[in-house]
Amino acid sequence: MPSVLAIDGLRVMIYTHDHRPAHVHVIGSGAEAVFVLNCPHGPPELRESRGLQLRDVKSVIDALKPQVHLLCAEWRRIHGRH
Repeated sequence: MPSVLAIDGLRVMIYTHDHRPAHVHVIGSGAEAVFVLNCPHGPPELRESRGLQLRDVKSVIDALKPQVHLLCAEWRRIHGRH
């Protein structure tokens, strides 16, 4: 599971054997959240969270927004177009 980005000590990961839709797992500080990327243009949105505080969710979304194109390209590289 490649780590593709870091946000304030949280790892943004794309699991290699994962399902659609394109999404990232944000892990760290005893928490994990999943954000759907809404490729190709976003915006990313929270799908589920275990332990990530609401203020941190907003910060992660704000940090993911300008990276959506890069993250979508990385999802396609890992998973293909199908």
